Amino acid sequence: MSMHIRFFAAAAAATGVEEQRVDLATLAGTAPFTLADLSELLVASFPVSASNHTPPLAEILTRCSFLLNEVSTRDLSLALSPGDVVDVLPPFAGG
Repeated sequence: MSMHIRFFAAAAAATGVEEQRVDLATLAGTAPFTLADLSELLVASFPVSASNHTPPLAEILTRCSFLLNEVSTRDLSLALSPGDVVDVLPPFAGG
């Protein structure tokens, strides 16, 4: 079963996609797959920005917050489970 990743704002611009599915069964093995592991996977999956006007995802992730199943978290040690929804939220400019 997969996990659903949604990218917003600069994260979507950097990846060139708004959503991605990740199959935890092929990644986690016996160890828990954490939000930190997911961040590393995303950086490896999107090493360069899809936009000439946006920094690479690796740089954007250092400033991002995350929603795990609609609950805000910055705890990268949280274990992820199949069916989870992770939103990647870069800082937004207010107006």
